[in-house]
Amino acid sequence: MRVVVTGTPGTGKTTATERVADDLDLDVVHLNRLVKDEGLWTERDEERDTLVVDLDAARDELGDWDGLVESHLAHHFEADRVVVLRCRPDILEQRLLDRGEAETKARENRESEALDVILGEAVEFHGEDSVYEIDTTERDPDAVADDIAAVVAGEREPSAGTVDFIDYL
Repeated sequence: MRVVVTGTPGTGKTTATERVADDLDLDVVHLNRLVKDEGLWTERDEERDTLVVDLDAARDELGDWDGLVESHLAHHFEADRVVVLRCRPDILEQRLLDRGEAETKARENRESEALDVILGEAVEFHGEDSVYEIDTTERDPDAVADDIAAVVAGEREPSAGTVDFIDYL
């Protein structure tokens, strides 16, 4: 089973997938770490202080994978199920600021979350029947991990479009 866990930075992907991987004894690939460790990027975006990922090189590096892949770009990879973690934009922005992100980057991610950018891409690439939204706002990482585990086990129905943060623009 190939499950990707995606979402705007700050939604809790890394923490939740580590807990799911431990609980279910699954392999998890933290794509952002892989990109940095293996040099799978084409340039540095100085304005955003981020790397531009070479998605083709990352796909080649992953090969025929099984388990979990997490990243804000994970929905760009072939998968059986796509989990999109969501967080209320004001809380998301504060999480990013608390971990030291620049105000402009935190604001950009807040707006992306309010506009459903990653959800829209996930549905476009994979279809509504493969996408599972999980709202992480004010939720314990263990509860989020349990929801992801339910998706992996096939115990949860697809839920694209159930979270709406447009009022936070």
